[in-house]
Amino acid sequence: MERINILSVLVVVSCGMRKIWDANSSAGPTPARNAYVGAPFKVNREYAEKFADRWVILSAKYGFIDPDFIIPENYNVTFKRPKTHPISVDDLRRQIIEKGLSKFSKVVVLGGRDYVDVTRRAFEGFKVTIVAPTLGLPIGKAMKKVRKAIQRGEPFDC
Repeated sequence: MERINILSVLVVVSCGMRKIWDANSSAGPTPARNAYVGAPFKVNREYAEKFADRWVILSAKYGFIDPDFIIPENYNVTFKRPKTHPISVDDLRRQIIEKGLSKFSKVVVLGGRDYVDVTRRAFEGFKVTIVAPTLGLPIGKAMKKVRKAIQRGEPFDC
């Protein structure tokens, strides 16, 4: 008998390079939802808060983190540069199981190609549909598409 997904939409928001400590070095430990301060993260967070049954942030350092996860200090780890030692796909797969992220029927990934590719690899073999509605768009057009969905009150139908 096939497992039925009870929860429907998980939104994965890629973290951002710009963090609160770039503007305020004395900020101290900060919840993930407030740690990333770049415009792309902010608009994607707004989408996730409005439409997701649950949302997480994909950090190249910490993996799939909840918005209330406390980030202790600034860091600079990215999937684009392996020498920064980003989290492994195996560790991400463990987090998917531990955090119950495979219980969703749809995973909407808002972020660049590296984050979409890593998310797809991490969820391989799980019974979820991965969609990336802004994949391949320049950052400005991606943000515009996300803003338009928010303004219309209509989540991506993909």
